Amino acid sequence: MATPDAIKDTLERNVRAVTLRPSVGQGTAVTRVRLGADLRCNIEEGSWRLAAGMTEKYGGDGSAPNPGVLGRAALGSCLAIGYAMWAARLQVPITSLEVEIQADYDVRGELGVSQDVRPGYSEVRYVVSVESDASADDVTRVLETAERSSSWLDIVAHATPVRRDVRIASRSVR
Repeated sequence: MATPDAIKDTLERNVRAVTLRPSVGQGTAVTRVRLGADLRCNIEEGSWRLAAGMTEKYGGDGSAPNPGVLGRAALGSCLAIGYAMWAARLQVPITSLEVEIQADYDVRGELGVSQDVRPGYSEVRYVVSVESDASADDVTRVLETAERSSSWLDIVAHATPVRRDVRIASRSVR
């Protein structure tokens, strides 16, 4: 298990590297999602293999978490990991940490029942529970610093340009 000092050293090395050569920290992440039977998707990125699906009440088989679970997990885990990384960098001890993501939804938008209801969440909240021997001011400094640097908090809180490219292959012979 990596110690806070080892995490701090690694992150400071990364900071030095991207400060000297910003291009070292730039790239494009590519995740492939292939639709299978029963609304189940197989997800691949590098050596990682994940799955997403839908419950029976939405026509799936319930064999994998739905995209909402994965999205909330991405936000919550990004925040938790970011807090731990900044706690190490700022040398603030954290004994335990939990992030709870709460998201309000109305499926009428997703199901196309109402044009007045958006298909996404109407509000997302997160509750951070921290146990630490450090002062409340130090813990708050860690949380606020980490949140300013959180990629998934930024993605959820601010519009990110999204572009669609379509490639259609015909299987019929004419």
